[in-house]
Amino acid sequence: MTRRALLIEDDTAIATVIRAGLEAEGFAVEAQDSVAGRDSSLAAGQFDVMLTDVMLSDGDGIETLGEVRKSYPDLPIIILSAQNTLDTAVRATDRGAFEYFPKPFDLNEVVRAARQAADSVGKSSAEVEDPGDGLPLIGRSAAMQDVYRLITRVLHNDLSVLVLGESGTGKELVAEAIHELGSRKTGPFIAVNAAAIPRELIESELFGHEKGAFTGATTRNIGKFEQANGGTLFLDEIGDMPAEAQTRLLRALQAGRIRRVGGSQEISVDVRVIAATNRDLAPMIAEGSFREDLYYRLNVVPIQLPPLRDRAGDVEPLAKHFLKLATTEGLPARTLSDDAVRVLADQPWRGNVRELRNLVYRAALLSRDDVIDAETVAGLLDTSLQVADADEVGDIEMQIANWLGAQNFADGSLYQQAAEKLERPVFQHALKTTGGNQLKAAQMLGINRNTLRKRLQELQIDPEQFSRS
Repeated sequence: MTRRALLIEDDTAIATVIRAGLEAEGFAVEAQDSVAGRDSSLAAGQFDVMLTDVMLSDGDGIETLGEVRKSYPDLPIIILSAQNTLDTAVRATDRGAFEYFPKPFDLNEVVRAARQAADSVGKSSAEVEDPGDGLPLIGRSAAMQDVYRLITRVLHNDLSVLVLGESGTGKELVAEAIHELGSRKTGPFIAVNAAAIPRELIESELFGHEKGAFTGATTRNIGKFEQANGGTLFLDEIGDMPAEAQTRLLRALQAGRIRRVGGSQEISVDVRVIAATNRDLAPMIAEGSFREDLYYRLNVVPIQLPPLRDRAGDVEPLAKHFLKLATTEGLPARTLSDDAVRVLADQPWRGNVRELRNLVYRAALLSRDDVIDAETVAGLLDTSLQVADADEVGDIEMQIANWLGAQNFADGSLYQQAAEKLERPVFQHALKTTGGNQLKAAQMLGINRNTLRKRLQELQIDPEQFSRS
């Protein structure tokens, strides 16, 4: 029996290509280019699948999907959209779309989805409340479309999600989006940075402790798992969690129960866990520093965030978004010149979106004009993390030699003073690279964290000045 497809697309060229692909798959295709035409076709005949664009000449194809769902609850709907934002993907899913494809799309994928949809009548998601505006993720690049589609697929289930990506790519924003747009949005969202908690306190932080459980435990403490009950617990930098805490975390995820440190009673918790890391967990598993069974428990749905250098087209909308945010925080209203945008788009952005945001805020504060020009941006760009080439290394060694020759170390302070001169920029570099995270800075330097803290005090270096806000 021939399957029938209703195609609503006002771009004639795109409609022709999709029609040809569907007909090659054996579909009988009826095409319309408007909401009115769609409604007329639906009233006149039965279809196995509907494919529709979003922005049509007489209306929004997504906004009117609720009416279609009510009249034709078993009709699978595939959304095709050039409005490639997270908001569009979520709206499509929440209006009951079977699948969502941003333009440009792979025709084979669209045809395959149409075939699957026609064979899966009645299995599209139920209509839910409109999530509204204010979504935290910005960008329409192809790299972000896969992220948006994965987010929409985990909104209405409790599957564990592992968000992967470099520092500053927005891993916590993904977790917040899943929570705020999903079925647990009325519950709490609790975030924990495993790298920022001393290893001797992390179990108490996660699971709580009873009064007298250890020295200094003068009162009962409710841990993050209990605080997140009914909502979402975001475990950032999961790769930095110590082994003993990994074991207790695995038990909590498996059983849905926790026990406070020093306690004897098990407590049931209803928590969705989203974890994140900027580390490659595979070699950590191989060397035994990260539990393999915990990895598979957390990594049910992996979401890989692209670095900003792989989505240069998103730099401009991100920068403009941050300029708007800056004004809400009391900074002057600014705009970017076209040349300034080009300078921003050409940067490697080692600190990713976080680095871009900080630079935009500085530009909004320091620019002398309402329009931020390329010269201002270039002057603010942080080049201190660039790797020195061989000539630069030679210059540094010569500078050290010149400095040594100009000093008088007859008092026996040569090593101490030279070490301090070298240590200060080295420690500052490590802290700047890690955003003031002393644990990561110590790991980068290859020294104990207590040793780092002691030397920072002796050198009068405040790690807070390097903290990324």
